[in-house]
Amino acid sequence: MMNSARERFIAAQRNGDGDLVSFQTSSGRVLDYQQALQEVQAGAIAGVNVFKGRDGEMYIRGDADGDPTNNLDQLPQF
Repeated sequence: MMNSARERFIAAQRNGDGDLVSFQTSSGRVLDYQQALQEVQAGAIAGVNVFKGRDGEMYIRGDADGDPTNNLDQLPQF
């Protein structure tokens, strides 16, 4: 199955406001937010998608699956 070959986010870094600013992938790569956004849009990262916020900017969020424990806000810091 193709999903198993795609990377996942396993950890995140936040700025002083608590906003996600970078991600670590399951292969160990570290992506800043813009790099991560591009890879999610290209379908390279599993378990997440991109949406347009009210401010018109694009944002990364976890796929809706009813499980709050795997939301991006729950990722450990690295």
